[in-house]
Amino acid sequence: MRAYGRRHRRWRRHGQPLLLVDDRPGLIDVLAALGRCAYRYRSELAPLTLAAALDLTALWLHAAHSRGWGWALVVTGAAALLAFLRGVPWGATRSEERTYATVVTVVGGGWLTAATALGPGQRPIQILLLVATVTGGIPWWAHRRRRARVRVDRTIQAWPDLAEQIGLAGSRVLSAVVDVWGWRARMTLRAGQTVADVIAHVPAIESGLGTRPGAVRVEPDPAHAGRFVMRVLAEDPHANAVPWPGPAAGSVSDPIRLGVFEDATDVRVPMLRRHVLIGGIAGAGKSGILNVIIGNLVACPDVVLWGIDLKGGMELRPWAPCLARLATTPTEAAAMLRDAVQVLEARARAMGDSSARLWLPTERAPALVIVIDEYAELADHAPAAVESADSVARRGRAVAVTLLAATQRPTQQAMGKGAVRSQMDVRLCLRVRERRDTDLILGQGMLTAGWHAHTLDAPGKFLVSAEGFGQPRRARAYLVTDENVRACAERYAPERPDLDQLSADAIETGADDVLDPDLLPGTDPEDTFWAALADAPDQGLSVPQLMQLTGMRRTWIYDRLQVHATADRVVQVNRGRWRAADA
Repeated sequence: MRAYGRRHRRWRRHGQPLLLVDDRPGLIDVLAALGRCAYRYRSELAPLTLAAALDLTALWLHAAHSRGWGWALVVTGAAALLAFLRGVPWGATRSEERTYATVVTVVGGGWLTAATALGPGQRPIQILLLVATVTGGIPWWAHRRRRARVRVDRTIQAWPDLAEQIGLAGSRVLSAVVDVWGWRARMTLRAGQTVADVIAHVPAIESGLGTRPGAVRVEPDPAHAGRFVMRVLAEDPHANAVPWPGPAAGSVSDPIRLGVFEDATDVRVPMLRRHVLIGGIAGAGKSGILNVIIGNLVACPDVVLWGIDLKGGMELRPWAPCLARLATTPTEAAAMLRDAVQVLEARARAMGDSSARLWLPTERAPALVIVIDEYAELADHAPAAVESADSVARRGRAVAVTLLAATQRPTQQAMGKGAVRSQMDVRLCLRVRERRDTDLILGQGMLTAGWHAHTLDAPGKFLVSAEGFGQPRRARAYLVTDENVRACAERYAPERPDLDQLSADAIETGADDVLDPDLLPGTDPEDTFWAALADAPDQGLSVPQLMQLTGMRRTWIYDRLQVHATADRVVQVNRGRWRAADA
């Protein structure tokens, strides 16, 4: 007591209280630690937990209801049927998972029935339970989706600490699911934070989650500015090329299937009355996407395709049997686009006369799509063609005359300083070398919004910006081989449509020289009509030429041609061109 008194006075004098701590773990601490460990590894311990539950249930049933083994057998059969058909109560969705759940249900229920009747203490009963637990546990422990779910659960539990470290404190995980390539989670942000903050922290998120670079995707929630969807890819679903399954569009009005997104859904882009711009560095896969689009369009009977390839036809010539026209020189390109302007103007006049607002493509009145490979070459070598292209871009949508252009860097200078680039409402961006080129192809501000085309790391990977594609979702285009092109061209070349008569006549009116009416005898329209056919050259005269010579309407010309053709007095030399039979 004296020693205690001296120590007590010394503690009081120095103001240091004595704290007695027992560092030996108590029983409660040990049990708590075991409970935390069991909860953390509850998925791995599930087979052992199920075996223990079956053993305890069998012990109770044998002691209280040993003659109720028949009911156990009936319940087992019903549970096995539900597991096989609906995956209940295991939550199995895939066929192989339902099969595994059914086998486990049958084996577990069968053992419980036997243990209820004979008693779980019988020697073979316990050995069978041990063997069944190990045998059934191996597929469970090795299952990829189960292990992925465990990782996701642990990530969710650790997210608050991780968010604090990476600068997203206050964000929470609302829900998470495991998919084919990884997992995705719906997240909510602290008040004042936006998706732009999350996009800026994507590298930090990848570091915190321990994933490979480029594995995290962030998509805004269109219904809430403070929420987003985060996808984590365990492996790159686009690591390998995706073979082209062949044309799927039956009409130009149908969306074109270009490839697949990272969640294995199809990229379906509508292209009717839409100008399309494809951009990316050399070798990124622009020609591949062009081949996918052309391969689908050549199977459509209500669209005519023209092509411009100023690289000598190197890219588009394999499709030549399916192209109504192919221009490989600046002069040919200028003439083709000038004719396209004639077509859209003729269609616009006809629609104005009929009070129609849209040209509806059919087999007899097809849409016109002009494919231009390396548009910058057109701007450099054919300025007149660029002016016509600008007119098509501004006025061609309603009359179904559209452009499909591919280029490396669609700067305003490269696109001819006109309205072409601003009128492109479907934009496909492949890999770019510089970050700012993303905005050149997709539009100003897209890079800041998370459209990171500079991170695309393989040919054919692309981002699509169009109506209905407002989020930066990575996709990979189908791989179209040279053999696919040859087979598709041979298959559909005989079925390709011609331009409608209205459009064809508009081109001929603008391109052909007309005859001088003063050289023809007679002033009566019928006499003038017959004299023109009698003196027509070997290639014949077109309907617009006959209209100009006679001063009569198109319907009158067609009516007289029909009468003379029935009497075998005139013959059709070529599509839309006529002359007298005895000329």
